[in-house]
Amino acid sequence: MRAMEKTIPTPTGTRRTKTRTRNATATFVLASFLLLVEGVVAPPWGSGGEWQLLHASIGISAMHMQLLPGDKVVMFDRTDFGPSNISLPGGRCRSDPADLALPIDCTAHSVLLDLPTAALRPLTLLSDTWCSSGALLPNGTLLQSGGFNDGDHSIRLFDSVSGDPLADWQELPSYLAVRRWYASDQLLPNGRVLIVGGRRQFSYEFFPSQESAAGSGGHGALFPFPFLEETRDANAENNLYPFLHLLPDGTLFVFANTRAVILDIASHQVLRRLPPIADDVPRNYPSSGSSVLLPLRLAPGGTTLPRPEVLICGGAPRGSYESALRGVFLPAATTCGRIGPSDPNPAWIMETMPMPRVMGDMVLLPTGDVLIVNGAAAGTAGWELAREPVMNPVLYSPGASAELRFTLLNGSSIPRLYHSTALLDPYGRVLVGGSNPHVGYNFTNVTYPTELSLEAFHPPYLASAGPRVVAAGAPEAEVGYGEVVAVRFEVVAYVEWTGTGSVEVVAMAPGFATHAVGMNQRAVVLPVGRVTQVGPFEYVAEAEAPPSPEVAPPGYYLWFVVHAGLPSQGVWVRIRPTP
Repeated sequence: MRAMEKTIPTPTGTRRTKTRTRNATATFVLASFLLLVEGVVAPPWGSGGEWQLLHASIGISAMHMQLLPGDKVVMFDRTDFGPSNISLPGGRCRSDPADLALPIDCTAHSVLLDLPTAALRPLTLLSDTWCSSGALLPNGTLLQSGGFNDGDHSIRLFDSVSGDPLADWQELPSYLAVRRWYASDQLLPNGRVLIVGGRRQFSYEFFPSQESAAGSGGHGALFPFPFLEETRDANAENNLYPFLHLLPDGTLFVFANTRAVILDIASHQVLRRLPPIADDVPRNYPSSGSSVLLPLRLAPGGTTLPRPEVLICGGAPRGSYESALRGVFLPAATTCGRIGPSDPNPAWIMETMPMPRVMGDMVLLPTGDVLIVNGAAAGTAGWELAREPVMNPVLYSPGASAELRFTLLNGSSIPRLYHSTALLDPYGRVLVGGSNPHVGYNFTNVTYPTELSLEAFHPPYLASAGPRVVAAGAPEAEVGYGEVVAVRFEVVAYVEWTGTGSVEVVAMAPGFATHAVGMNQRAVVLPVGRVTQVGPFEYVAEAEAPPSPEVAPPGYYLWFVVHAGLPSQGVWVRIRPTP
């Protein structure tokens, strides 16, 4: 196993490399085992999944959530909610005269969860992170950008790979050129992060910042993006937290309100305007649908780009926000729209979910399915502006026939409304937290109390009605673009080996979850060549790493082996940036 580099220099260039050198030799063996409990070995999709309470209280409401290398999860809300239910360590207090709730606050508003032990550690935030954005940098540092009040120009960094047991947030106040509140972040092929939009901000900028531009007040260069002003709703706006998806050719899909464009970041030009979504339902905050780039399936050799497809589900019809302010909660959207943005004649294909949903979180699973969880059936995002919690997740299977794509799964007993989150963890579970539709923490005499708990949803492939995957992974590893990787896995005796064609290796980039948006969430199905049996139930599959940073930006991914629809535990693999 090649040792993993723990740190890399912060990227400074903006060059887009067009050609890649491929290496056909195996670089290491990635141990990833499929170990199934004894008992029923039936197809897992007959079950509706299971819920597990991980923590009755993590001390805060998980408004923002990010999975980190090393199997840790950082969660935080906002600093001006008032006192949380977890204290800062060592008697520390935060002094902030600008705080709208507590100028001196001795409680934490961010926690770090260690998944193997379930231990929690409070972290210190200095500036307000309300409605901020984030992205995991190629070196494993979490970039966290913007927010509210004294945090709206701030950058925050959390080092997840140094091994420091006391690692905490580092803050760069006044780093951003303009206020970024309800903005979205996208990791780019060159390792930079694009920060787009925000309330009344019709522009984007980069981290690390580019050379200062005239009129930007000495900050990094600011690039106008008129599309965001064009899509602005005069009252509720409906274009905040725009949906961003990096396409395999290096261009960017941007969706705001009901419309989408393809943006060339290198030239700062809109290359293409896509047709509006067919049902004209707004999908961005506060209408708050959700969006994913469906898994990219690579062909051997990396010479053919995969066809990208974007799926957008849920939302709230026009007028829902204003109506909810008057106490009338209109039914949420029941529709999903699916489009191939690179097609010669792109068109939206509309589908209908089993129930209406607004503020739902969409989570990519290693099987290629999409889990839709959390949210409400009426109203919109905003303080007290939703009713009828949707307790049941829905599984969307992109490759199934149209009438079989949606499967209703078992529900939770905990409503997850405004400010709830969800993400995939290395065990193949979906962590679900948050929900606070109030201006502060409020646990009594309200319809939907502030929720401090953290749950894990076990998708059908982990449910007890079918085989449960209990996997052991190897140490973190590192690969280069186009390298062939020997992936070692085990299928135990009482699981029927279904042949080479039933093996997939899937690289999944963890997303930054907040406000029904999973920023930088990505699934890449790697080409698998020869599969060789090397022991009694033990196999080695030759998988090709992604061919370019446009297909998979550099950084940390969870690699899952999927055999006959059952995923292993994910193993952390870092894709090296190109020189």
